[in-house]
Formats: sequence, structure tokens, C-alpha cells
Amino acid sequence: MPMSMSGKVVAITGAARGIGAQTARELARRGARLALIGLEPDELAAVAAELGDGHVWFEADVTDPESIGTAIEKTAQQLGGIDVVVANAGIAPFGTVRHHDPKAFTKTIDVNLNGVFHTAQAAMPHLVERHGYLLVISSLSAFTPIGGMAAYTASKAGSEALASALSSETSHLGVAVGSAHPSWIDTDLVRDASADLPSFRAMRAKLPWPMHSTTTVEDCARAITAGIERRARRIYVPRSVMLMHWLRNLPSSRLVELLMKPVVRRLLPQMEQEVARLGRGFSARNQKLQSGD
Repeated sequence: MPMSMSGKVVAITGAARGIGAQTARELARRGARLALIGLEPDELAAVAAELGDGHVWFEADVTDPESIGTAIEKTAQQLGGIDVVVANAGIAPFGTVRHHDPKAFTKTIDVNLNGVFHTAQAAMPHLVERHGYLLVISSLSAFTPIGGMAAYTASKAGSEALASALSSETSHLGVAVGSAHPSWIDTDLVRDASADLPSFRAMRAKLPWPMHSTTTVEDCARAITAGIERRARRIYVPRSVMLMHWLRNLPSSRLVELLMKPVVRRLLPQMEQEVARLGRGFSARNQKLQSGD
């Protein structure tokens, strides 16, 4: 039977916008009390105000163990414990490995993989105490590698593996761990990449079903919230992504490689040129956020 979210304390990283903010809204509608954690204080405060009384927010960096640890401890102190943690904070850089900005690649691994580790480690004592649930927001990309997204794919595959290892480590303690695998979600992250890189838009359009489908952030948040209520081991958004998990070796198979070769031959050089003209490894929004300006 799904657990009721009424009165449950949920901490979400990367909660200022996109999937994190919308999931917070959906959980608040179901009676949860939210701790919003992220790097954008103005946006976090605005979302918390929108949710109403009984919710808190903390500025914290998931790549800094002390920073995220402080936010988790303050959540437990101010809201009386923690029942659920959603490790959602994530970034996506531009470019191929051949021309990648090494700092952008390293930063992506630090946020998307190391950040999950720091979040989980800080939260685990509280989750053990309440027999809680940890949800790692991975991606369809974890099992469908795509050219031009090597850093993101590697980080999300790593976060999926980390969630699986955590699940086996904590089940005897009464803690459930799951991973969510959204496909393309209509968020700032996807829209910014599409606006910056015409090649990114074209490649998405050429991907086979269900790899090219786009889901609204509202539908994504509802699916994630339903998964949290079930303490689900895996959440697929949309449900058709489950097929790609079962067939996870297909996207990297020789057959798909041959089918995609004409598209890749044309679009990856175009992407490399577009990234070079941009002169940055992230969207303008994320570039500013990661630089701390």
C-alpha cells in the first residue's frame, strides 16, 4: 500500500527550479513538509513562499560535504526529522569528449555523482532512524548513451549504480533506495541546450522511440511523487522508458550504431563547432551558477 505523504518531511536538492521545484509542489499538495536545498537562494525562497507555511529552504552545494551536511542537519532540526530525501541536483554540459572542456566534464561528475554520495551519506542517519526512503534522480541517459552527452551519461550511469549499491547496503536497516529515470523533460536545462545548440535539437528529433519523447515537468513530478509513495526501486518517466532499461544494451549495439552513423557523422561536428562558438561548457544559466558569480 502506498504510504501517505501527509506530515512526512522531504528534503530535495536542486529544488530551485525544474523537476526539483515541481516535485516539491506536488508533494506539498499531498501534505508533505519540504526542505528545499540548492544554490539559488532567491528562487528557493520564492518556491518555499509559494508552498506556504511549514516549509524551509537552505542554500547548499552538494559537491561540498560540509555544506550539504549542514543543510540536512538543519532540515532535521527545524522539521523534526527526515522521512524522504530526493537527490535531484544535476547539471548537463555541452560537447564531445574530443573537444570537451575538462573542467566542465569534472564538474558534471562532481555534481551528478559525487553530489549524490554526499547527500546520501549526510542523510542516511536520519533515514535509518525513520526507516525512510532515498530517491536518486538518474536519467534515461544512464542506459542509453548518446554522442555529445558523454559527461552527463557517465555521471547518470554512475548515480544509478550508486543507488543500486545503496539499496543493497541499507535494506536491512529499513531504508529503501530508488532511482528515477526521466527521458527529456521540458525544463530549463533541456530548453537552454536546445536554444544554444541547433545540433542538439536535430539529434533529439532523430532518436528512435521512446528515446525522443518529451514529458511535461508536471507529469514528471506526478510520476516521481507516485514513486516516492510506493518507495519504488525504479521510476520511469514516461513509462515507456522501462523498455529501454530492459533493452539497455541495444542503444550501444552495433545495429543502432550503424543506423545512427549518418546522423552522428553530420551532427557531432556541427555540435563541436557550435560549442566552440559559444565559448562555454554549460548553458549561460548554469555557467553563472557553477562559477559562483
